[in-house]
Order: sequence, then C-alpha cells, then structure tokens
Amino acid sequence: MFSRFLAAVAFAALSITTASAGEPAPAKVTVVFDQPLPNAPGKSMKVVLVEYAPGGASPAHTHPQSAFIYATVLEGAVRSSVNGSPEKVYQAGEHFIEEPGSFHGVSANASDTEPSRLMAVFVLDSSNEEQLVTPAKH
Repeated sequence: MFSRFLAAVAFAALSITTASAGEPAPAKVTVVFDQPLPNAPGKSMKVVLVEYAPGGASPAHTHPQSAFIYATVLEGAVRSSVNGSPEKVYQAGEHFIEEPGSFHGVSANASDTEPSRLMAVFVLDSSNEEQLVTPAKH
C-alpha cells in the first residue's frame, strides 16, 4: 500500500516537472536605479536589469503609458517584437526603443544554451507609475 502511495507521488512529481519543462524560464528583473529627474519635473528615470536563462522569455506585456524605454543588450542575444513588428534578434551591444504605450509581444533569450542580459532605461511619470510591466490579457 505504501509503495503504491510512493509511486503515485513520484508519478505526480514527474508530471509536474514535465508540464513545466515545456514553458520558458521567466526573466529575472531587478531595478538597479530609480531617481526623479531634477530638470524634468514630474518625470523619473528607472533602470532595470533583465536576465534571461537559456531559453528564457518574458510573457507578452505593456509598460506604463508614460514610459519611453531604451534597451541595450549586455550579454548574449535577445529576440524582440514591439507593436507587431517582425521579430528581430539583438546581439550584445545593440539596442532598441519602445515608444510610450507600446505592446511588447516577444521578449526572449535568442539562445537555448547561453544566458542573455539586457538593461532597460525607463523615462516615465514619477507618480502612479509603480508597476513597470503589465502582462497582456489573453
């Protein structure tokens, strides 16, 4: 009886591992800078480091309506598509921008074997813009 229980637990654990193995690892996002802009009242600059594991990705999302974003790839390569544009792979040292109100449909590591990192600089309204990423509704 106990061995059947252990077998059921092992099967359940294997099923969970298999189900989640097909999904890309989520990106790790760290705010590394957050400062009001003294020469632009009501505006702030926030900088985030986005780290992708091999095969990692972020779900489709938007950013605050006031946010202008400059992103540069620091390591590896990143696949991106903004506002329905064709996917493009950006290598280390390359950059892209996102206009306020943009939809970021694809944001992923372009490699299944190497990590990638990018730095994103947000210039946005200082008030009521605490959430930098809003997942897309399906």
